[in-house]
Amino acid sequence: MTKEIIEKLQSLTLLYAEDEEGIRKNIADSLGYYVKEVLEASNGQEAYELYVQKRPDIIMTDIHMPILNGIEFVKKVRETDKTTPIIMITAYTDKEYLFQAIELKMEKYIVKPIELDVLFEVFKKCLDTIAFNNNILLGVDIDYSYDYDKKELKYKKEIILLNKKELSFFELLIQNQNRMVTYEELQTKVWIDDIMTDSALRSLVRNLRKKLPTDIIFNLSGIGYRFV
Repeated sequence: MTKEIIEKLQSLTLLYAEDEEGIRKNIADSLGYYVKEVLEASNGQEAYELYVQKRPDIIMTDIHMPILNGIEFVKKVRETDKTTPIIMITAYTDKEYLFQAIELKMEKYIVKPIELDVLFEVFKKCLDTIAFNNNILLGVDIDYSYDYDKKELKYKKEIILLNKKELSFFELLIQNQNRMVTYEELQTKVWIDDIMTDSALRSLVRNLRKKLPTDIIFNLSGIGYRFV
């Protein structure tokens, strides 16, 4: 691996779902040296709950798991998320699973045992996918573009300067363009350890609207915010 790839991996969170604890711990411990954080799940349901809470940058999942298998887990993710890179891992080469994996837009389908050099080759592909997805156009108005790496919002090529909380708020709406972002999510993802008061939230949205050339932020009282 090149130094550039190692540096990029160190900023990413990986969700790894595998029901065999010995395998999961061994791989997770090894990957922990290269990525920012490894989130471990022992079944598909636990993996989906972690995905919703943490929004990892890369997902790596086994197929055969209890409660919710890997295919069903990925189907739930793909209902709202078409871009997060997903690596499917299994001890089987059943064509039925291969076809389902292809339909779910996998980065790679890897057969056990996992070889780290093969896995890192897949990670390189994941990084390319993330870089491509990190510069996106808003569905509500394609004149807006946002570069996740540079934390840069543009409108018709003109940069709109946002402060840290405004960026966090805007990113959360971008990540959930097809649904309402609730007040609870804003507290968790934007204010984090601070207390989100009604006046602080209104002030943030008011100032953000002043900076945006068009009115694209919609509020549903008592529920949350989304793009128009």
